[in-house]
Amino acid sequence: MVDPDEVLNQEDQAALEALFRDHGYEDYRWLDPRQIVVAHWVRMKCMFGCPNYGRKAACPPQTPAVDECRRFFREYQTAVVFHLRVRFDDPQDRFDWSRKVTLDLAGLERRVFLAGFERAFFLLLGGCALCRECQGERALCRQPELARPSPEAMAVDVYSTVRRLGYPIAVRTDLSQAMDRYLFLMVD
Repeated sequence: MVDPDEVLNQEDQAALEALFRDHGYEDYRWLDPRQIVVAHWVRMKCMFGCPNYGRKAACPPQTPAVDECRRFFREYQTAVVFHLRVRFDDPQDRFDWSRKVTLDLAGLERRVFLAGFERAFFLLLGGCALCRECQGERALCRQPELARPSPEAMAVDVYSTVRRLGYPIAVRTDLSQAMDRYLFLMVD
């Protein structure tokens, strides 16, 4: 974990944490972006196993190559991981929930930007959920100012990364099981 005091002054850290709480995010941890595990196997799972591959404007192959993703994270000194635990009685409710979270995170990212952190950038859970029907290409995206990739689309091994922080994460075998979902905010 990163000690935010080493990168942010106490006033900035307190202001950011107040923004997080304003948006209802209480469970989060500061992270040194060098601790974010970027791995080729994640991209392979996207390519060979994810129904969104090649069909969403914020998913591979519309995202940078794995080595570019690794370089992206190395440009930052501070990140935050938000933990959300969610369970759905009806699995169809996942899209509406994801869309609501996506819009909220876009608002939070903007507030962090306006607080003086011009490089603020969110990675959303499970990929962009702004439109029920994605155009499939970044150039055709209906909401390019809000669309963001997921950590997995940026080749992040979420399992290894959040375990390093002591967070729970496990493969779910049934859509009715509670899920631990993670969102990443690059700060500086």
